[in-house]
Amino acid sequence: MSFLQSAKVALMGATGLSRDALHVYVGLSVMLLVVVLFKKSLRDWRPITAVLIAALAGEIWDVIDTWSHGGKVHFDANWKDIWNTSFWPTILFVLARFTRVLKR
Repeated sequence: MSFLQSAKVALMGATGLSRDALHVYVGLSVMLLVVVLFKKSLRDWRPITAVLIAALAGEIWDVIDTWSHGGKVHFDANWKDIWNTSFWPTILFVLARFTRVLKR
């Protein structure tokens, strides 16, 4: 098992969360960290871009990791992970950007 997979298993064990739930938490965490650390609004394009980059980078890492260990890549599972990571951050971005729901 690679370092990446070992880290995921350890994180799942420590938190009691499933892989899918971890993706949701990672996406929201990345978005909120960018908002707080760089003092950006949820309306700004940078937090959602950071989430999408993190989601894509994580899945590229998974694909490379799977190939390097002789496994078969399941792109439908990778797409689901990208979806799980970016869904709620995208909803927050759209609400902040195009509605009055998340405006100050």
